[in-house]
Amino acid sequence: MKFNFKLRRLCGAYYGSPTSTESKSGSGANLVYTSDGNTLLSAVSNRVQMLDLQTHTVRTLPIEARSNIRCMALSPDDCLLVTVDVQNYAMLVNVRRGVVLHRFRFSKGKVRQVLFSPCGQYMAVTVGKHVQVWNSLKNRKREFAPLVLHRTYTGLTDDVVALHWSTDSSIICAASRDGTARIWTLHTTKHYEPVTLSGHKSALVGIFLSTNVAQGANEGDTFHGLPLLPQNTTVTTSDNENSNRIRSCFTVSIDGALVTWECNPGSVHEEEMSPSPSSTAPDDDHFGDDAVSFFTGGDTLSSGNRKRSFHELSSSSSPFSSSKSQAHKLVHATWSVKARHYFHQEGATVTSTDYCEKERLLVVGFSSGLFGLYEMPSVSNIHTLSVGSDQIIRTSVLNKTGEWLAIGCPTSQQLLVWEWRSETYILKQRGHAYGMRCMAYSPDGIVVCSGGEDGKLKLWNATSGFCYVTLEQSHTAPVTAVAFANSSVVLSASLDGTVKAHDLHRYRTFKTLTTPTPTQFLSLAVDPSGEVVTAGTIDPFHIYVWNLQTGKLMDILTGHTGPVCGLAFQSTGGTLASASWDGTVKFWDLYKGNVPTESVQHTSDVVCVAFRPDGKEICTGTIGGLLSFWDVEDARLKFEIDGRRDIAGGRKMNDRMTADNNASSRYFTSVCYSADGSCVLAGGNSKYVCIYEISQQILLKKFQVTFNRSLDGVLDELNSKNLGEGGPIDDHADSGDETTYNALTLPGAKRGDDGSRKSRVEVLTTQVAFSSTGREWATVSGEGLHVYSLDDDMIFDPIALTEDITPATIDAKLSAGEYGIALKMAIHLNESELVQEVLEGTPYGSIPHVVRTIGPEQLERLLQFVSKSMADSPHVEFYLQWCLTLLQTHGTYMEKHRGTFMRAFRAMHKNVQSRHDELKTICDENKYTLAFVKDQAQLLLSKHS
Repeated sequence: MKFNFKLRRLCGAYYGSPTSTESKSGSGANLVYTSDGNTLLSAVSNRVQMLDLQTHTVRTLPIEARSNIRCMALSPDDCLLVTVDVQNYAMLVNVRRGVVLHRFRFSKGKVRQVLFSPCGQYMAVTVGKHVQVWNSLKNRKREFAPLVLHRTYTGLTDDVVALHWSTDSSIICAASRDGTARIWTLHTTKHYEPVTLSGHKSALVGIFLSTNVAQGANEGDTFHGLPLLPQNTTVTTSDNENSNRIRSCFTVSIDGALVTWECNPGSVHEEEMSPSPSSTAPDDDHFGDDAVSFFTGGDTLSSGNRKRSFHELSSSSSPFSSSKSQAHKLVHATWSVKARHYFHQEGATVTSTDYCEKERLLVVGFSSGLFGLYEMPSVSNIHTLSVGSDQIIRTSVLNKTGEWLAIGCPTSQQLLVWEWRSETYILKQRGHAYGMRCMAYSPDGIVVCSGGEDGKLKLWNATSGFCYVTLEQSHTAPVTAVAFANSSVVLSASLDGTVKAHDLHRYRTFKTLTTPTPTQFLSLAVDPSGEVVTAGTIDPFHIYVWNLQTGKLMDILTGHTGPVCGLAFQSTGGTLASASWDGTVKFWDLYKGNVPTESVQHTSDVVCVAFRPDGKEICTGTIGGLLSFWDVEDARLKFEIDGRRDIAGGRKMNDRMTADNNASSRYFTSVCYSADGSCVLAGGNSKYVCIYEISQQILLKKFQVTFNRSLDGVLDELNSKNLGEGGPIDDHADSGDETTYNALTLPGAKRGDDGSRKSRVEVLTTQVAFSSTGREWATVSGEGLHVYSLDDDMIFDPIALTEDITPATIDAKLSAGEYGIALKMAIHLNESELVQEVLEGTPYGSIPHVVRTIGPEQLERLLQFVSKSMADSPHVEFYLQWCLTLLQTHGTYMEKHRGTFMRAFRAMHKNVQSRHDELKTICDENKYTLAFVKDQAQLLLSKHS
């Protein structure tokens, strides 16, 4: 069994921070589209999700920030991603490779927005009341400090909340919480002075520059003509140059006011407008700009750039040639209020806004859950819709084409992508309201069912990672356990005292199982036939048994003296194992009576139990951190694994000592066997999930589910600078690199206290489960559902390799028509691409002959390769023939050695079922088209006959 599991995706949350204790209105980050507008980047806690809106799949980048991400920005070429967390720590990430290139920190103020320039060379960051522009062009190379500070822009009296660049990256504007906006030029421009726009009564939310004509502009206005010039001055300019001028600016404030500012080009002195008779005049002009830039800290032009600028300017008949940037065209310009508009939403404030220059669309999100789409510059309302009365729209963004609108609501971790022209949802995802509590894989491994604290059930596609069904009216209390009876029926137990059976074809509840007296269920199990349902309770410590078909209560199993926290059925036979807090695990034979056949005693409370796939062994976990392995037939203890040191780690915010010296108990609360029964997966109230090899009783690998410092229990050590003789000096700032308590100093008090209190959610895993295919496993934590899967493409793991087995030899055998030998040699090399090449190079008619040459020692690997190749190949019928021939030829042998081939067979069944569902959907949607094509073919045949 391989153990190179990597985090594939984080399900259950696609926006916001599920574990955040901050104000929900500000806990989410901004959303970012890629340049083509088909992929959306969303920050979830300290991770970044990439949602492909065309293929409807999600990918979690293999990077983690130190704490919850507050803002991020993507470069125009979709290569670099910058993320900034709530502690102002930033990461520079290569998106395509998923590699962190550089880590740094902004230490002078709170970072609220990051924005790349359209050219991709610069990056603007809001740092408190200032705006910093960094030169990001050098980060294409390997350097110690890839970012270089270009300039810091000042002039605002409160924190900057919004930024915007001009289309040629020469102008940058910022909006502040003091109600004003300021416009700067990137480089020092001769005769230009920064402009402050003050026309709002409350804090600003957004600011946007526009090259389109403002409202009411007509031919002959200053937007479409040149400014008045002195007599005998002739200036010729093209329409293309005029269209590139900054004509207007839109500012939106939190109180719902939108102000349209008009840019009026001012009068220019004659000596500045007239072309110089000397051929060196353009060069002298640039020399003046370079001199100003040198003494004011701006960038100077290189000789090459100066020569190129001279050539461009000398070929033009006017100083107003296309070589002039938008910054030069703002020299001597004045700004005036052109129009004011108000978004009348009673009791609601503006929380987000975005503008699409291409389509002239403005989207505005409100704190009441409403969002409006307006046409600019007339501010004509196109749509006004609501995403929920209790929602706060934290971010709203349009893609570059203006077709898709993405909306994020942190209160419910809801992410929407809406196409406003057709008024349809492209994507609609929402996590559990109060966190995820339990989960279960379907028998075929295609579907994952999760139960949450909100009493709802969600069904997730294990391949795409999206939730496709939410069973709203499931329970009225938190769901404590879920289990699949078969691929189309899932059962759930809840603290509301009911066990419900749900039909996955019609997505409705068809059975509700109750007890004679009210109780709360803590555990659930279904027998292998799917007909008997058992559930354990918190009080009165009973186990209830129902018949699923009739819904009648068959029996009540008594004998435990503590809450029944775990139930598990034997895969062969009717033996039920129950674990309880009374320190015992009891075995029940449901077909012989309600008296336990065996009872095994532990030294401490038992919290979890699991059967091995063959049913001959069980694993139990106690609060002492021990994993005990028992023989089922004679109830004999085989051995124990002490996992206390393996799972130990993580210091809580109020702990006075490090994790190594902490006596608080860490133990496993959930265990699960692998598909082949050789390993056990265990997780509990810790940040670690451990995999143990059973026969050798050793720890193979342990995974840390998160490194998010916004959670409690992630750090392990104290910061020595905050330690005094009596312990930590400040109980709120005693963690290394983590000071979250900035209290005001009160008169006469030694310690400051502003009255605020903040708690953190502890990191832990409530359940772990292996997929039936054995190629992935999942765990439930406070952040959602972590899915880990194998990545075999980067591993070379040959079997029975000799010097004669090489890729060149395999190609030669394949070209010579010796397909069986070529396939055997490719399996020996164990490279998926090479095996797929041989599989697809084998003729359709030769498949039965090739399959017969495969021996038992290569059969399991061939099944795995066929399953993996079929998942992404368009040759559906071709690979179905491989599957059918393998089953027909080696079916008897696989039946006798079921345990060895069960994992590979389940993987093959999962992919066959997935392709069947895809083809069924396509055929159902095109049923009439296919019938038409069939009738046309019959007509053509009848004509020819």
